[in-house]
Amino acid sequence: MDLLESLATRNDKKILLVVLDGLGGLPRKGKTELEAASIPNLNKLALKAGLGLLVPVDIGITPGSGPAHLALFGYDPVKYDVGRGVLEALGIGLHPAPSDLCARANFATLAKDGTLKDRRAGRIPTEFCAELCAKLQVAIPAVEDTGVVVRPGIGHRFVVVFQGPGLVGGLTDSDPQQDGLKPLAVASDDPKAAKSVRLANRFVELAAAALKDQDRANFVLLRGLAQPPSIPSMRDRFKLTPACIAAYPMYRGLAKLVGMDVLETGSTWESEVSTLSEHWQGEHDFFFLHLKETDKAGEDGDFDAKQELLEQFDDEVLPRLLKLKPDVLCVTGDHSTPAAKAGHSWHEVPLLLASPYVRASDTRDEFGERACGRGTLGRIDSVKLMNLLLANSLKLKKFGA
Repeated sequence: MDLLESLATRNDKKILLVVLDGLGGLPRKGKTELEAASIPNLNKLALKAGLGLLVPVDIGITPGSGPAHLALFGYDPVKYDVGRGVLEALGIGLHPAPSDLCARANFATLAKDGTLKDRRAGRIPTEFCAELCAKLQVAIPAVEDTGVVVRPGIGHRFVVVFQGPGLVGGLTDSDPQQDGLKPLAVASDDPKAAKSVRLANRFVELAAAALKDQDRANFVLLRGLAQPPSIPSMRDRFKLTPACIAAYPMYRGLAKLVGMDVLETGSTWESEVSTLSEHWQGEHDFFFLHLKETDKAGEDGDFDAKQELLEQFDDEVLPRLLKLKPDVLCVTGDHSTPAAKAGHSWHEVPLLLASPYVRASDTRDEFGERACGRGTLGRIDSVKLMNLLLANSLKLKKFGA
């Protein structure tokens, strides 16, 4: 039992953690996406809130979404290294056994020269993804003595679960993370993983054969090949009754892994906020609200779209959240996804924490990276955010006599 667990106690105060995925950015013409956005409601809230910057994993380390979120939930992301395949499988409602090998997969478009024309196959519609998954499931029910489960996710994403004896996780990805390059072979330095490596690469070959007549989405990429770990729940560690509201499978899977109740919701911000409002007066005292689109805009390199989404959050979402009157409201991101980089980065993440017990920051009437850098919360590791959420909701007992 760590210190936080030993001090955690229950009360009826409610915590709302809002994660604008990929929130942090880099300047264009002197301002980041957040600083350039017209966000009067966030700026007003910042005047009486604590501001700071979060370090997702460590200085200079670019995090994936899994470790970045685990840290926000109070789990050391280095100690609890969870493969993305496991999170995706849990998120779409599968229940992989500890011996199963899970992969998060993308449909991709391969050019005639064997290079990737589009790693995301033009972000195909979910309905088309489901059709292709059904095709693969029929074509590849098993590889050698190992069963194969293929299930659709959202858009171009899907899940593959290998079920059989002698499987090992921790394999490398086949996705080179850049168009114009050839797909990589799945590999591992662990001699015990030889069978898993062989099965994964054979699945890719069989999938390519099954999809060869497709103009797009004629190839698959495997990522995050891993087996389910054992992680203590937030209920046991922090004496919370937590709930998750997220549209994307990976975040729902991560929430399940740490013991959150995953509430059914739609895929729009409107539906997610409505789900939150419907359950607000219920048994849960910790709500994780995940909003994905800001990260997508950053990954697409679209500064203006990300700025507009932040303005939409400020105008349409935040007022509804404030009406719920949470005892603790935290608005932050899991990591930075600057449009200038068109991908995740190592930059610190803006943090806003509102409660009756914060020391208000000198924000100069704004919520942005530089204002957060001047904030009273300072620079803290994301894994310590849970300390502040519990403390500001009076859910931590005094330490010592």
